[in-house]
Amino acid sequence: MPQVAMSDAVNCYEIVALKRLKMEKEKEGFPITSLREINTLLKAQHVNIVTVREIVVGSNMDKIYIVMDYVEHDLKSLMETMKQPFTIGETKCLVQQLLRGVNHLHENWILHRDLKTSNLLLSHKGILKIGDFGLAREYGSPLKQYTPIVVTLWYRAPELLLAIKEYSVKIDMWSVGCIFAEFLTMKPLFPGRSEIDQLNRIFKELGTPSEKIWPGYNELPAVKKMSFTEYPYNNLRNRFGTYLTDLGFDLLNRSSHHKGFTHIITAYGSKDCFACYVQPPLRLYNIITGLAPKIALPVMSSHH
Repeated sequence: MPQVAMSDAVNCYEIVALKRLKMEKEKEGFPITSLREINTLLKAQHVNIVTVREIVVGSNMDKIYIVMDYVEHDLKSLMETMKQPFTIGETKCLVQQLLRGVNHLHENWILHRDLKTSNLLLSHKGILKIGDFGLAREYGSPLKQYTPIVVTLWYRAPELLLAIKEYSVKIDMWSVGCIFAEFLTMKPLFPGRSEIDQLNRIFKELGTPSEKIWPGYNELPAVKKMSFTEYPYNNLRNRFGTYLTDLGFDLLNRSSHHKGFTHIITAYGSKDCFACYVQPPLRLYNIITGLAPKIALPVMSSHH
């Protein structure tokens, strides 16, 4: 697993983050996975994407580091320390920044393929940044076949769990919906123990799909091999109706829908009722600035 640490930048005493990339199993040249991650990150630069400063290579080509801006917190760790859920205002702020970052990726034909709270960073200024592009891929039209074994299980879209190989932005947007729900309850939306358990949890909450509501469903590889319990359609309103306005619920519902969709970001990212604060709400600011002593990353020398 790639290592992430922090280091004092040479000559300027600035803290930066270093991600060491894998080099094993390569007899000559850069490993293709590392090249892909570097290229994707450089192409994806945006205020809500982790900022790449430079690439540092060891003298014997045995070490490669991506040098990035150091961001103080990841949202998973932050949420584990919080005694109360995010307020609606805080959730609005975080979700819109996440949507902006994901929209930028998709506008540049990039799939992240591993969106989850531990891969979302939050600065002391309340700026959310998407990190960890180890599974990211560029995509195009027509779609190509990719491995369905991507995205951490709890955030994995049902079409991936059903072994589809041609996919695009919908898989990232499913993850966004799961993260959105997690901001509201401070608990994972679908904490499955296995792929089958994950599917059952999704279907129990959203209803079991059918060919009528999901054209092509019966042709999905896993559907041909197994049958699923029939659940009535969509219980999200019962679970989240007290948290959200109609528009907020519509955003959550669309991102968690079986059939998926492409551009809720454009439709909802600029809506007044989901507008982000220029500065984070005061309570969120106090939470993130008060946690600095608890952040403990290994410190690496700036000399490689």
